[in-house]
Amino acid sequence: MDNVEIVDLFAGPSGLDLAARGLGLPVVGIEWDASACATRRAAGLATVEGDVRDFGPADFPSATVLAGGPPTQTYTVAGNRAGRRALDEVRHLMSRMVDRKDITADLCKLDDERAGLVLEPLRWALAAMDSRRPYEAIVLEQVPAVLPVWEAIGEVLSKEGYSVVSGVLRAEEFGVPQTRRRAVLIARRQGEVELPQATHRRYRQGIPRTEGNSALLPWVSMGDVLDRPEPFVVVSNYGTGGDPRARGRRTSAEPAFTVTGKITRCRVQTEDGVDRFSVSEAGRLQGFPADYPWAGNDQSQQVGNAVPLPLATRILAAAVGPLNVTPLAGGAAPRREGIPSPDKPQ
Repeated sequence: MDNVEIVDLFAGPSGLDLAARGLGLPVVGIEWDASACATRRAAGLATVEGDVRDFGPADFPSATVLAGGPPTQTYTVAGNRAGRRALDEVRHLMSRMVDRKDITADLCKLDDERAGLVLEPLRWALAAMDSRRPYEAIVLEQVPAVLPVWEAIGEVLSKEGYSVVSGVLRAEEFGVPQTRRRAVLIARRQGEVELPQATHRRYRQGIPRTEGNSALLPWVSMGDVLDRPEPFVVVSNYGTGGDPRARGRRTSAEPAFTVTGKITRCRVQTEDGVDRFSVSEAGRLQGFPADYPWAGNDQSQQVGNAVPLPLATRILAAAVGPLNVTPLAGGAAPRREGIPSPDKPQ
């Protein structure tokens, strides 16, 4: 795919955008959160601070790839009736959008305003088609519970002439030092699209990381990427109702649990005592460089919201074509010449 330029909706602190830059692809991200925008600017990433709903393809006429990870809290609570109802409502709204109906009034009737945000990438895609400048590729990424939404969008895109694939990918299978799962949609107008193939072995508790398919690299551990002088044990403090006996534990010789905004609250136990992960360390567990310039407020939440960098690199490569991307040991980001200064253009 020639002349690849990416517009990233709900771009967050960077994730996918930093991966794009590592692949040599121009990218601009739209993000409303001021702190995430501060991080992006400190990293030298092209940023438009604002609401995705206030923009459209005409504002980014050179973009050939559409990417996004819209907020999806409505759909992510297991067994939540509101989430299932929201999915049914979104499917109905999608059918109206395909018929080019104005759904503004319908969006105002949703129980949760955020439920309608998952429709923004589809709005952009349809608007680009109507202007006869369709996106050559579309990439969507979020938590596994959102897969039914991606599948519904995929059905629409398939009818509009795209080759579409969706599924759940495991971050540790792409060199990320954590066991995170992400729902992904990739669509292309030219050629058949496939989900990226794993580069690393899957983590299984109690199974040595050298076992399994010899063609794949071993999964990456926390100890591989963190500059800590001695082994440690991480005690998770979320997802357990506060019961210390129920908290999960991983050693430094294993990948981390899923990195969330609470990652810096986890207890890190060594023979010398207990401390916490720094924001920089949390970022490294997402595949970011140690010197990545996290800025603004809620930095831990920014880290948790980011797309793991090695995984983002593989997803983008699958979307735009057969790029020469070499997996790096330790879940590192694609090699580049350091972090640019805030005033250095992309």
